[in-house]
Amino acid sequence: MKQKLRQILDTALGDIQGAVSKEALENVRVRFLGKKGELTAILRGMGALSPEERPAMGQLANEVRAKIENALDEAASNMERRAFEARIARETIDVTMPGVRMATGRKHPLNIVLDELCDIFVGMGFSIAEGPEVELDYYNFEALNIPKNHPARDTQDTFYVNDNIVLRTQTSGMQVRTMEKQKPPIRMIAPGRVFRSDAVDANHSPVFHQIEGLVVDKGITMGDLKGTLEIFAKRLYGEDTRVRFRPHHFPFTEPSAEMDMMCFKCQGEGCRLCKGEGWIEILGCGMVHPRVLRTCGIDPDVYSGFAFGIGLERIVMRRYKLDDMRLLFENDARFLSQF
Repeated sequence: MKQKLRQILDTALGDIQGAVSKEALENVRVRFLGKKGELTAILRGMGALSPEERPAMGQLANEVRAKIENALDEAASNMERRAFEARIARETIDVTMPGVRMATGRKHPLNIVLDELCDIFVGMGFSIAEGPEVELDYYNFEALNIPKNHPARDTQDTFYVNDNIVLRTQTSGMQVRTMEKQKPPIRMIAPGRVFRSDAVDANHSPVFHQIEGLVVDKGITMGDLKGTLEIFAKRLYGEDTRVRFRPHHFPFTEPSAEMDMMCFKCQGEGCRLCKGEGWIEILGCGMVHPRVLRTCGIDPDVYSGFAFGIGLERIVMRRYKLDDMRLLFENDARFLSQF
């Protein structure tokens, strides 16, 4: 039996040394130390030995088991260490190598100019109001003196959700909402996205951005309107900016005007961008119609006011000397990365 135990030890140690995986080590453990293992079988046969031989053989068998278990543990530890070292070597990072530069985002030119515009008007005492893009027909049209079937709706054809809900064609609805909640004096602008059923070209888009402005107080005149808008244009574009006002008609203002800016591309000579006129319309404006004030609960005999609506895209085009509005919506990174 002593010879058998030494043979089991030598064989087990040889198999452990030749094992190349944890699965192979487990097979060695099961073969020699498992319930049906070779060493276990010898221990079960200890009862056949004489009482004098049993203690010596038991001690030897325990020593063999201990040596096999120690060899298995050591081999497993060595395997884990080698695997860890191999992983470290495989995943080593050279900290001296240049990194991969990540592309970082930046403000869209529309947002850059909108922030500047808001700063200008806030500096003149205006507050900023925001409202829903899906608007009630009442606020988008009727409260602005544009009843149903009014011909002025043809110039602001929009997208209808139903007969009473539309995608807003202007942010003027926030002027009405503000006048309903706040009594004069009022100075506010309402920037936001608006929608009209326009064909896409260099100056038009069915989706664009607008900034509506409103001032209501005692003694407000057309001179206040012109002075405010001229200051706005000069602060945004420079003191040499030239603008002009042309009579126009808007149902919610009386008198009404459009403000044009000299074409930045041709300097008034006429080109494709300004359609040969030398000027580009950038906003509509006028004195708030008395009927609009009365609808909002403000007495037009006591208060007067002016309103204006600025097309943000055209302001941006003038700011960066762009000749096609579509550049602002095509999401070409080569174009946008310039700003």
